[in-house]
Amino acid sequence: MKGLILAGGRGTRLRPLTHTHAKQLIPVGNKPILFYGLEALAEAGIREVGIIVGDTQKEIEAAVGDGRSWGIKVTYIKQDEPLGLAHAVKVAQPFLKDSPFVLYLGDNLLLNGIKPFVEAFRSGKPQALILLTPVNNPSLFGVAEIREDGKVVNLEEKPCDPKSNLALVGVYIFQEDIFLAIEGLKPSWRGEYEITHAIQRLLDQGKTVLPFTVSGWWKDTGRPEDLLEANTIILDQIKGDVKGEIVESSVQGRVVVEKGAKITESTVRGPAVIGSGVFIKGSFIGPYTSLACGVRIINTEIAGSIVMADSCLQDVQPRIEDSIIGQNALVNTISTLPRSLKLTLGDHCQVELQKVDYY
Repeated sequence: MKGLILAGGRGTRLRPLTHTHAKQLIPVGNKPILFYGLEALAEAGIREVGIIVGDTQKEIEAAVGDGRSWGIKVTYIKQDEPLGLAHAVKVAQPFLKDSPFVLYLGDNLLLNGIKPFVEAFRSGKPQALILLTPVNNPSLFGVAEIREDGKVVNLEEKPCDPKSNLALVGVYIFQEDIFLAIEGLKPSWRGEYEITHAIQRLLDQGKTVLPFTVSGWWKDTGRPEDLLEANTIILDQIKGDVKGEIVESSVQGRVVVEKGAKITESTVRGPAVIGSGVFIKGSFIGPYTSLACGVRIINTEIAGSIVMADSCLQDVQPRIEDSIIGQNALVNTISTLPRSLKLTLGDHCQVELQKVDYY
């Protein structure tokens, strides 16, 4: 069995972070989202993995390399335009050949990985096995309709009137029958070649399509609020491990402080992850915060947030919460008069200012 990870999307819902950064490499718990998918495939015993890439190919190749860090062999497959999951599968056909394969969306996170899912496929040998989970807002997802006997009878992509609350998680396993089902597909109203339409063709042809319900949590990290929630979930599972330098500071609860980090005259309350080369002084780092390598936090309070590599927060008031700060960003306070705000903001930025009475 082979694996196929999709990492070619543009990540429009995560702009401005994705103007300069592949969405699959945004860190959650100080680890790129894509790495969780690679770990899941490797844990399930899959050793050959194709990665669908687009405009961010060089960045993804630099981060993943040849796959040996996960004990797998990675092949990069270029998709010139992000025209949907079915199109990506078609582009990858020369790599996949006649092997069954796992299709895994690169911005998905699954608590328990996919090993039980792969084992269920090997046991039942259907033409397709689809991973499902109940959701409160099924109209935002592909939705499966299941009969009382447990068989899939219908799939619909982002329906206005969902037939069930069972959403397609974004992980599938297919036999080679899927390639014929993709042939001749027409773009949907979204302008994409939908994998749900191809699976529906399998159903219409009498092929066996079986459901498998997720155990544990699943997150699609396509929006900023999803990233923050995923970061919280990941940090809830960490164990404390302090390897950095702690000077006149309090480290409370489950906190990872990587080698080369320095915390002085500060309080860090876990769960939190402090990356290598981070410098913290006179600050409070609250629960559910991830600081990537090279970050500097001085005289600032922050909680429930993600700060990406080499950014600096200095003398910031009031406290920062529920925020995502990209790479090489600078946020500071200037005390000289006249008091003013100086902003350099890219497209799709969001800034919330709290009213403060200075006089």
